[in-house]
Amino acid sequence: MSRIGKKPIPLTKDVKVHIDGDILRVKGPKGELEQWIHPGVRVSVDGDQMTVSVSEETKEAKSLHGLFRILAANMVTGVTQGFERVLEIVGVGYRAEVKDRTAVLHLGYSHPVRFDLPDGIDARVDKSRMVLAGIDKELLGRVAAKIRNFRAPDSYKGKGIRYANEVIRKKAGKAGSK
Repeated sequence: MSRIGKKPIPLTKDVKVHIDGDILRVKGPKGELEQWIHPGVRVSVDGDQMTVSVSEETKEAKSLHGLFRILAANMVTGVTQGFERVLEIVGVGYRAEVKDRTAVLHLGYSHPVRFDLPDGIDARVDKSRMVLAGIDKELLGRVAAKIRNFRAPDSYKGKGIRYANEVIRKKAGKAGSK
C-alpha cells in the first residue's frame, strides 16, 4: 500500500467536497476544480478530512493510489491558497509585459512572441520576473513550460527564460578547452 496514499487530506471549513460517481469536485474560496477518479481508487470524506483508498487489489489500482491522493491534495490546496510559478527572463533586451489576457515577450527574435493566457491563469511582470498564478497546478505547470520553451536557457551564456529555482550548468565554450 502506498505510504503517500494512506495519508488523510485535511479539509478546512471553507472547502466543500462533492463526489459524483467517478468525478471529484472541490470548491473553495478561490474557485472550483474537478477531477476524474479511476474506478480502482475510492475517495471518501469523513468530517474534516478526505481519504483515498484502493477499491480493488489490482496492480494498476495500487499504482494509482498515491497519484490520486496527491491530485486530490493539490485540488484542496489550489482552491484554498492557489499556486504560483516564477519565471526569470535573463538576457540583454529580453523583457515581458502582460496586456489584458496576453503575454507579450520580447526575446531577441525579429518579432515579439504573443501568448494568450488560458482561463484560470493570471500573470504579472516585475522587472525581469514573470509570476504565473492559478488554482490548477497541472495547468499552471503546462503554461509555465510552454512559456519557458519560447526561449529555453542557453547552456553557454545562460540567456533565456528559466524557472526561478532552476540552476543552469554552463559549458566552458571554445576558449575553455585549452
